[in-house]
Order: sequence, then structure tokens, then C-alpha cells
Amino acid sequence: MYVEKLKAHLRAVSVLDKPELLAWVFYPRRDYSPAPLGYQDVFVRVEEGVELCCRFYPYSKDAPTILFFHGNGEVASDYDLIAPAYASAGANLFVAEYRGYGLSGGEPTLSSMLWDAHAVYDQLKALLKERGFLKGVFVMGRSLGSAPAIELAYRRRGEFLGLIVESGFASLADLIKLLTPFSPLPPLPKEVEDLNAEKIKSVSEPTLIIHGELDSLIPLEHGKRLYQESGASDKKLEVIGGAGHNDLLLIGREQYFSAIKEFVQAHG
Repeated sequence: MYVEKLKAHLRAVSVLDKPELLAWVFYPRRDYSPAPLGYQDVFVRVEEGVELCCRFYPYSKDAPTILFFHGNGEVASDYDLIAPAYASAGANLFVAEYRGYGLSGGEPTLSSMLWDAHAVYDQLKALLKERGFLKGVFVMGRSLGSAPAIELAYRRRGEFLGLIVESGFASLADLIKLLTPFSPLPPLPKEVEDLNAEKIKSVSEPTLIIHGELDSLIPLEHGKRLYQESGASDKKLEVIGGAGHNDLLLIGREQYFSAIKEFVQAHG
């Protein structure tokens, strides 16, 4: 069972769950926007007294679903206007928040973000089964969300149709050095230092990596490394020319969603 190994992993990650460091890593934002007509907020209990808000954007019961972990500073409602593009790509969308973001309770930590991803996924599976959605699930993470997405693809191998990573990081230690003034970090085991790169080595499901050519927050080298380290035989690196970290949809929207549509149609 994956749970005991996950708990051991989270104990190693929790070395970085220090308030002075987390204040630089997480940028939670509150939001109370109600779900528009046709969409639904789903609350996932992750521990006693703490629920996460996820927003479900159903398109078709005959379509696969993308479980999406958003970027830092974002909330689920930010995807109200973007969800139709995922529908056009042929997928339902389920956007998961982190503790302290949007309508979600608690305070964010690195270890809880990884732990909570499993509860979110389990509830999504139950929801899809209960409502008669017939196809499987892709897992996708943007930026900070690459960590829970790759965590699920790694630890729940064989359960996903594929993995999509957008603007993701390869090395957690490198990311923290970029984001924070803290240096040096305490000694970290390889599985924590190179968090995503180490896990993606064991992910054999089809994988799509999307990254901005000019990303200065999480440089393209991270996306290239994730692509190179991926254990998938069916993998693709889609570089959005001229785009940075937060303007991929502004600069390369057509290319971005064409890549996702092609990936979903090929593997869904």
C-alpha cells in the first residue's frame, strides 16, 4: 500500500515546512466567487476541520477528466473563463485548491499539499463513478501544482490516462533557492531535493510537458529536465516561444490548447 511510503516521504519533506520559508513559497489568496451556472464546488475533507474547495467543470460524461492543480497565487474560480477551452479540447476539468487558498481551510505546507492530493483524487474518482462519467482521468499541474500532479502520477501508477505538466519545476531545492533568501538549505535526501525529477523517472504513463521559452521564474531548463528524466516512452516537450511563466495563454493560447487536445484525443 502506498500510504506508509507516502507518510515516510512526507516526514522527509516536512523538514522544509518552516513558517519563515513557507511565507516565500506559498502565496494564498482568498476568494468567495460562487460557481457559475453549470459548474459546481466540491469540498474535500483532508483532515478534521479542514476542507479543500475544488471546482468541477463538467463537459460530457463520455469525455475524460483532467484533474488540475493550479499555480501559486491562483484559486479555482480563476478557471471559470478557461474551462471552455478544456471542453473544446475534449475534457471535463476538475480544479483543486490548496489549504488556505480560495474557499479552502487550513494553512498551506509542502507536505500537506502532497498528502491532500490523494484525498482530492479519491473523491474525484468517487464523484465520477457516482455520476456515470465513463472515461478515465488525466492529472495536470501548473507551476507549484506540478508537485501534487507528479506525486499522484508517481504513487498511483497505472491509474491515470496521462500526465500533463505546465511550467513545472524539476528540483525543489533549486526552486526554493530561486524563490527565497534562505541559503544554504538543510541537508535534504535526493527524493526531496529533486522532488519532481526523481518521481517522474518512474512515471511511464504518456506525458506532456509544456513550458514557456522565456520563463524567468521556473526556467525552461526545469521543463527540459522533467522531459529528459520522464520514464514515459510516449512523451512530448511543448515549448511556447516568447512566453514567460504567467503569459503562456496570452502569447501561445492556440499552441497550448492544441497540444492538450492532441494529447487528450490520443490517450483519452
